[in-house]
Amino acid sequence: MAGTAPIPAEELRAVLGPVLPWLAGEAEQPPRAVVGAAVKTTARWLAQQVPGRSVELRVPPHVAVQCVPGPRHTRGTPPNVVETDAATWLRLATGQLTWEDAVAEGKVSASGNRADLSDNLPLRPLR
Repeated sequence: MAGTAPIPAEELRAVLGPVLPWLAGEAEQPPRAVVGAAVKTTARWLAQQVPGRSVELRVPPHVAVQCVPGPRHTRGTPPNVVETDAATWLRLATGQLTWEDAVAEGKVSASGNRADLSDNLPLRPLR
């Protein structure tokens, strides 16, 4: 994330505000741009806090970031990939869903020996 200004915790919380009622099942899904902003900001915050290139976190169609220290890949599909949908990612980021439950329920695809993000979720400012 070189050249990108750090994301303040206040911005992280602010971008999540509009999606929290939806995640709790209390409101309809917000517009795609609102969900996308929350997904991108939380994923990029994680990448800033756990920098590296050994794991690729994918939340299609919104964002893909690399994070977690360790060996980096240079070509093709990375050996450590985490992929999930927007709602699942946001529930993980905010602590509404545990990593273990998400994996057990098939809501997260995690391949590779470094593709366990449980130590980093929920995101620190949201704990």
